[in-house]
Amino acid sequence: MSDVMYAGEPALEAHGLGMRYRRGWALRDCTFRLPAGSICGLVGPNGAGKTTLLNIAAHVLKPTQGSLSLFGEAPGSVESGRRTAFLAQDKPLFRRFTVAETLRLGRELNPGWDQRAAEDIVRAGNVPFDAKIGTLSGGQRTRVAVALAFGKRPDLLLLDEPMSDLDPVVRHELMGTLLAEAGERGTTVLMSTHVLAELDNVCDFLVVVSGGGVRLAGDVDELMTVHAVVTGVREGEGLPAGLGYHTLVESRTSGRQFTALIRPEGPVTGPWEVAAPSMEELLLAYLRSPEAPPLITPTAQVQGQAFGTGTVAA
Repeated sequence: MSDVMYAGEPALEAHGLGMRYRRGWALRDCTFRLPAGSICGLVGPNGAGKTTLLNIAAHVLKPTQGSLSLFGEAPGSVESGRRTAFLAQDKPLFRRFTVAETLRLGRELNPGWDQRAAEDIVRAGNVPFDAKIGTLSGGQRTRVAVALAFGKRPDLLLLDEPMSDLDPVVRHELMGTLLAEAGERGTTVLMSTHVLAELDNVCDFLVVVSGGGVRLAGDVDELMTVHAVVTGVREGEGLPAGLGYHTLVESRTSGRQFTALIRPEGPVTGPWEVAAPSMEELLLAYLRSPEAPPLITPTAQVQGQAFGTGTVAA
């Protein structure tokens, strides 16, 4: 995607963001931007800082260091609160409220509430409006929570593992609903998930966090363009000749078969098959190789940040 598409105020921008708990740093020196209008997958292993990042953006936590802005405003400001909705992993809802009462609460608390949009999402799942939240299945509760978030008509939707408790069929259906609603409104979505297959053909932007820092961030098309998968027969030990000039992300050997994900610094020479990586191959390589050099592509960079650089927690 072009830089022109991402012109204007970013939906989210982090500068040297850090959060420290008693056990140590959950996030440290995180610097990146999320362009408005993106559907962004936030990926990382357990304990990587994904939930911490989302909680800071939602003004649930205050960072230890650095700053984060939403459309140029601080989290918790009137303007950012109006334009942002957060769906936490535990999807907190009042169990004794009916579905109708839950949507009424959303209407009373949000001046820009869209009752029709919220009701349409509930109806699409055949959820009874007179049913109490506590009697609903996990999938039904998730649908009501999504309706509550979209009824606010946010410009930025923060989702923390929104589909983690759903079976594959319901997950696919709800993801389609979410994307259709976001596409209609031009809503920016930042969604953490462990299901990598869920991101393919869904996200146009990626942020990978590991060890408390940003390891990979950027427009999906940019990320795919600057990486390559090379395969071939391995001869001898160490990195095969001809690949030492390139940035190595990950390499694996199975018998004599050698496979590597690299960031080419020029033409790849030698008896290698070269192919573009899939999104899952790209993400798995960075998740399995925390020592790989970080990469922040131009659309994810903040002013003054260099291409292909980043910092991780010590």
